[in-house]
Amino acid sequence: MKPIEAVNDFVVKFANVNGSGSASANELFAKSILRMGVPVSPRNIFPSNIQGLPTWYEVRVTEAGHLGRRGGVDLMVAMNPQTWDADLAEIEPGGYLFYDSTRPLPAAKFRADISVLGMPLTEICNGTYDDPRQRQLFKNIIYVGALAALLQIDLAVIEALIAEQYKSKPKLLAPNVHALHLGHDYASQSLPAIGLGVRQADAVGGRIFIDGNSAAALGCVYGGASVCAWYPITPSSSLAEAFQKYCQKLRVDPDTGRNRYAIVQAEDEIASIGMVVGAGWNGARAFTATSGPGISLMNEFIGLAYFAEIPVTIIDVQRGGPSTGMPTRTQQSDLLACAHASHGDTKHVLLLPEDPHECFEFAATALDLADRLQTPVFVMTDLDIGMNQRLCAPFAWDDARRYDRGKVMTAEELDAGKDFGRYKDVDGDGIPWRTLPATHPTRGSYFTRGTSRDAYARYSERGPDYVYNMQRLLQKFDTARSLVPAPILRAAPRPTPHGAIFFGSTSPAMAEAIDALQADGIALDTLRVRAYPFPDAVRDFIAAHERVFIVEQNRDGQLRSLIVDAFGIDPAKLVPVLHYDGTPITARFIAGAIGKHAGAYGVTALHAGRVA
Repeated sequence: MKPIEAVNDFVVKFANVNGSGSASANELFAKSILRMGVPVSPRNIFPSNIQGLPTWYEVRVTEAGHLGRRGGVDLMVAMNPQTWDADLAEIEPGGYLFYDSTRPLPAAKFRADISVLGMPLTEICNGTYDDPRQRQLFKNIIYVGALAALLQIDLAVIEALIAEQYKSKPKLLAPNVHALHLGHDYASQSLPAIGLGVRQADAVGGRIFIDGNSAAALGCVYGGASVCAWYPITPSSSLAEAFQKYCQKLRVDPDTGRNRYAIVQAEDEIASIGMVVGAGWNGARAFTATSGPGISLMNEFIGLAYFAEIPVTIIDVQRGGPSTGMPTRTQQSDLLACAHASHGDTKHVLLLPEDPHECFEFAATALDLADRLQTPVFVMTDLDIGMNQRLCAPFAWDDARRYDRGKVMTAEELDAGKDFGRYKDVDGDGIPWRTLPATHPTRGSYFTRGTSRDAYARYSERGPDYVYNMQRLLQKFDTARSLVPAPILRAAPRPTPHGAIFFGSTSPAMAEAIDALQADGIALDTLRVRAYPFPDAVRDFIAAHERVFIVEQNRDGQLRSLIVDAFGIDPAKLVPVLHYDGTPITARFIAGAIGKHAGAYGVTALHAGRVA
């Protein structure tokens, strides 16, 4: 088997043990390539325990800009004997295995169709360092130095990154640089050259490198959120922590030094959503960040906010479920739970960002929509977007932008005799007027309740009053269709009977899969939905095609179910493409699944023009 040869287009995967200190070294590797102007897309696949279980860090290197997972590994850095066999199996024919050769392994533990690069890392560390912890930590830096030599990564770039990392701890700088050179010198002198390489490029442009949780937190700051109540849960905790960090920088009164925000780590998810509902009722822009199990606990308060019509923003960083499920794996499996959260007839607005840029944008938009619609609004990210750094367009904010507070009646309007019925639809959009506490000393007050009432908020169990409110809420949901972010169409270069609908974190892999399918003669129109309720463009797209593939990361085809329910479409027309093993979906999986149904499909390797 001829060894793979590729420049600026390959996949490296690190197999480590959680708690070994490898995460920072692996991230250093990815950022060094990024600093050389070559786009990377790293993904951390880690266990939910503190230490001891396997962890992986996959780096997609792609000057072409593909930011999704491709599938397959070209260079495996195998540092975990427990996962050796599975890691070995992932390597592409003609690929490379880098491993710690201190302890000899029998020939049966290798493959004949790959190149093996053995380096006695443990031996080098034991001969250099006396402290056991130093041996472990510096072993990670040593293999980064070796990879730099093998892949022709500029060593000065890595040294600069180390200097930035230890700017506040200068004593650690020299030992880390020394370890880096130990690895680089050994690989340069003792390991053979390989066919993979990194070459200086200018393909990153003006994009930024940030994770979705940090982006959403900053979007909440710019969107005017002043209250955050939350309870720690993977993978959303870093969102609330980032919000606090940004608030400490941007939300402290420069004259008085007083905080202009409130962040509460509640005793549980139920308390956190209760605080957010209370803050929203008082007129504050408030949000919580959670994941699927938190949504389950929050259902009763979500129902109260829906029926009492209180603005609430909920950012759901989805993970594997049900129950505890896979806390550190990604899925798109909370759509139905959030779209219909609470008992009874409920329909909630969902925003579906594809990357950190849209996390920033949609977090701010959700706060506007919650006020405008007087209802809970969900921002549906997931672990893949939330916890992995991704290249994306820089954030932009128009300083002339004004927050959309919706229909809030003022004291002046009340004094002028304007009729105030808290749950009265006055203009046909289903959205009533509200007042904020203390707006007026005698007018505009009402009793907020979770029970049925009439248009003036008076308790009522009369059937017509209940039906009036339920139909008005449905009308409000219909109004939301014209306010949420519109879907994005990508037309094939020629007419085609095939379409595909997708959303969220499937987007980067989907883009590459479309190109691969097109190269194999399969044309595909695609529509990326960005919100629920779905605009009419979704129905029209489906009507224009004989078959539409619905690509999503859950078992039950939840997006497909929502589409069928929304438009009454024959389910047979919508072909589910489902990926739900907890890892981010790959371009190869999408292309293979769609190609199998759409026509004869030669399996494209999606790597440097090779066909497997």
